[in-house]
Amino acid sequence: MVYLTRKCEFSASHYYHNPEFTEEENQRVFGKCANLNGHGHNYTLEVTVKGDVDPRTGFVVDLKDLKEILNREVLEALDHRHLNKEVPEFFRQIPTTENLAIAIWNRLESKLKVAKLHRVRVYEMPDLFVDFYGEA
Repeated sequence: MVYLTRKCEFSASHYYHNPEFTEEENQRVFGKCANLNGHGHNYTLEVTVKGDVDPRTGFVVDLKDLKEILNREVLEALDHRHLNKEVPEFFRQIPTTENLAIAIWNRLESKLKVAKLHRVRVYEMPDLFVDFYGEA
């Protein structure tokens, strides 16, 4: 079994707001992130796939194919978007880094035909990241 990781970056804005909370609760729990005007992040995404090396090509997955899937399913959908307002997964879900990792997993898992999705890692800051391995 070989593990292969592809890394990319995107920028997006969001806010944290739970409609079941009062405004005071939203402010207490989410602080500055509860500002409904939103704020932005530069995210780094690592997608790790696993599989056996094809003896004919020497690949676990064709990197060009993986890049096209990431561009179509993730970057075109999330880059320079307001997550709460433009990305369907977050119309009713808080776009935390944790939920972002799960949403990206769900967008990618069925699109991979040869290799199997192993891990989605989303960095919100250089020193904060979330790993998701598919056991939601």
